[in-house]
Amino acid sequence: MAKKSTKGAKAKKSESKKEQEQAKDPDAGISQEEIEKKLPKDVQEKLKKIKDKLEDFQKQIVKKFDKYIMGVSLLPPPKPKPGEPENSVDKNKINVLVLVDDSDSQKMSKMELKQKLGTIIAKMAEDIDKNIVPQTIILSELWQSCYDAKYDVLQLIAMGAPIFDTGMLAAIKIAEVHKTMVLKKFEKYIVSYVLAGSLVQGRATKTSDIDVFVVIDDTDVKRMTRAELKDKLRAIIIGMGVEAGEMTGVKNKINIQVYILTDFWDSIKEANPIIFTFLRDGVPFYDRGIFMPWKQLLKMGKVKPSMEAIEMYMSSGEQMLQRVHHKLKDVAIEDMFYALLTPSQAALMLYGVPPPTPKETPELMRQIFVKKEKLIEDKFVATLEKVITIRKDVEHGTKKSVTGKEVDDLLDASDKYLKRIKKLFSQIENMKEEESMLSIYDTVVTVIRDILKMEGIEKVKSEDVLDIFEKEMVHAGKIPEKYLRTLKLIEKAKQDYDAEKLTKSEVENVKKQSTQLIKFLVEYMQRKRGRELERAKIKVKHGEKHGEVILLEDTAFIIHDIDKEEKDISKAKVKKDGSLGTIESSSLQELEKYIAKYKIPPKSFIKEPIFEDLKRAFGKDVEVLVNY
Repeated sequence: MAKKSTKGAKAKKSESKKEQEQAKDPDAGISQEEIEKKLPKDVQEKLKKIKDKLEDFQKQIVKKFDKYIMGVSLLPPPKPKPGEPENSVDKNKINVLVLVDDSDSQKMSKMELKQKLGTIIAKMAEDIDKNIVPQTIILSELWQSCYDAKYDVLQLIAMGAPIFDTGMLAAIKIAEVHKTMVLKKFEKYIVSYVLAGSLVQGRATKTSDIDVFVVIDDTDVKRMTRAELKDKLRAIIIGMGVEAGEMTGVKNKINIQVYILTDFWDSIKEANPIIFTFLRDGVPFYDRGIFMPWKQLLKMGKVKPSMEAIEMYMSSGEQMLQRVHHKLKDVAIEDMFYALLTPSQAALMLYGVPPPTPKETPELMRQIFVKKEKLIEDKFVATLEKVITIRKDVEHGTKKSVTGKEVDDLLDASDKYLKRIKKLFSQIENMKEEESMLSIYDTVVTVIRDILKMEGIEKVKSEDVLDIFEKEMVHAGKIPEKYLRTLKLIEKAKQDYDAEKLTKSEVENVKKQSTQLIKFLVEYMQRKRGRELERAKIKVKHGEKHGEVILLEDTAFIIHDIDKEEKDISKAKVKKDGSLGTIESSSLQELEKYIAKYKIPPKSFIKEPIFEDLKRAFGKDVEVLVNY
């Protein structure tokens, strides 16, 4: 009885609160249809006409462009620009946003696609009603604006009324509203607010969950522990997600992952596949300059998993598989899933591929290790696929139970899978060691050959390259003696590789030592090339300006003012008598392309006729500068 009484009291209290809200706002809790019924008849008629026209417009563009139309939304009237009167905005205009999926655009550039579709969509709108003003936006443009910290379009979508939506507009709307709520209360602590998951991977459907990540700055926490800060803010932020869903009317589940910055950084260093995927695919809806640099570093290949992290993921498989034997059958599937997935991702990371999503992992394993490298058999990838499929079916409720026999069969197959992956791990390590050793040796020999050519030693037999380098460069005092020791270390490692005696520690030692050697040799070449290029120049003064002529075999490049930031460059053919042909316009890019053709600028001879041509290029008051 007490429970009923309490429940009844709560219900009355809720009703009373609702009545109070409606007393303050008569439209609170009333549906859109009910609000429209309360409008004057002429306004209702106008609204109905707009709706009919917009529905016709939406149907026509969806019919013509099918799956490429991701959403159509009615936008609020634009506000007058600062300093303009209120009546400067045409209130009869119906502003509509059209979001287009350009992810598989290959025949034309993104901007060409946008312009072409925009023109067609604008014409279709005009045929229905000249007041309909569509704003066509391609998805890559929307994401790029987020990468550039420009969120105007996100705010427009959040304020718009969707007419047609495949799920993207709803996701952006709820995420933008939720982000605004979070920033309003916790802006000081929020580092990044990022949309992720299937929506940004191009796999979203109307019922897809909306995945967002919130990173909290805990580097200056003093009054509480980091864990307390995370738990406190996480509870409030997730609660705000529920509120955002109620406010926007979006029914899709919003999954909110909250990370503190220190944990997030540790996850990057430990090569957590979830964080790698989040950095690779995520789109920032707010960023204080942390997320985008990490994303760019990952793209550049600078964010790499350490060997410790890879080994950790490799060893985690066996540990988890042991736990499976002691769990209930339905829970066992979850651990079995990760027991096979994480070592698979570790193998891909060791190979040099960023860890993929679970769904992508089997196909990537098949493409790389079965088809390309032929290191494992396809039946093992089929085991991984089967476990992932069963786990998905159990998670979504399409598979109600797992029999003991199924679990036993999967455990047996998983044991075999992990043993095979362990062998694969060794195969990849050996392959990578061999590749790195050969790559270092080939790079060093190639650079040495280039240096010898620069020194005038053109033809050298492969077996004599290192001996001649030692004699002509090291003993001549042009290269320090310490680099010869490194060179001999690399040569010995190559011999051990050929004799199949190369050890892992030897490879690691070569990697460390070779970096400084290659850097020094490349810098030596650059300095030598720079000196040779200076010799190919005729430096002049004309009036108050300084210019130069660069002679590159049969072509001369003329820089009219070397002090000018944007260089004015011309070019002319060099005739056999040394004079210059017709002077025509050129560019810095063309000059750099010519210079790049020569490892050493070619020897050029200055003949008398060119001095007359200098007047033609620079004017009569030209002076040739010597030792300038």
